[in-house]
Amino acid sequence: MYKHLVLLVALSFFGSSLAYAGFDEGKAACQTGDYAAAYKEFKAAADQGNADAQFLLGRMYDEGEGVPKDFAEAVKWFRKAADGGNADAQVRLGTMYHFGLRDTRLGVPQDDGEAVKWFRKAAHQGNAHGQTHLGRMYDKGEGVPQDYVKAHMWFNLAAAQGDDIARWNRDKVAKKMTPAQIAEAQRLAREWNPNVKD
Repeated sequence: MYKHLVLLVALSFFGSSLAYAGFDEGKAACQTGDYAAAYKEFKAAADQGNADAQFLLGRMYDEGEGVPKDFAEAVKWFRKAADGGNADAQVRLGTMYHFGLRDTRLGVPQDDGEAVKWFRKAAHQGNAHGQTHLGRMYDKGEGVPQDYVKAHMWFNLAAAQGDDIARWNRDKVAKKMTPAQIAEAQRLAREWNPNVKD
């Protein structure tokens, strides 16, 4: 039941105006619990290059919904979706690389540099989850040099979108910063431009 809800939540983020055959049909099938039909429709759309369908196929393999759990196959579809610009897939890949061999079921080696790469791609699309994860990487110095100013900036951007976890992390990292560092982080957040790489 939980897995069914996770997939339905993921579906709710995607609009119905996509011009790929099968995507809307796959969403409808998934909402009725017909995962075999959903898989067929998502696969058709994914093969046409629909990054949202590719992400949802990855989720199906990751969760074992309508297909056997297969983390290698999940990674394959997440990577296609991430390369196609799907921010949710970029966050998922970043998470998989961050934990990697700490949980061998994730199908990729642990690589914080690769995790940062994918979190950064999602963050620069304005994805709050990507921004929060990237903030954590800067806070901990994982895959990037530790930088509380950048951590605070990314947490602040995500918090501005209503992300309570980012807000909590921003306030926590602020306790490690000087007033000048906080002011700099706030300035960077105000002036942030998604087209300018950090």
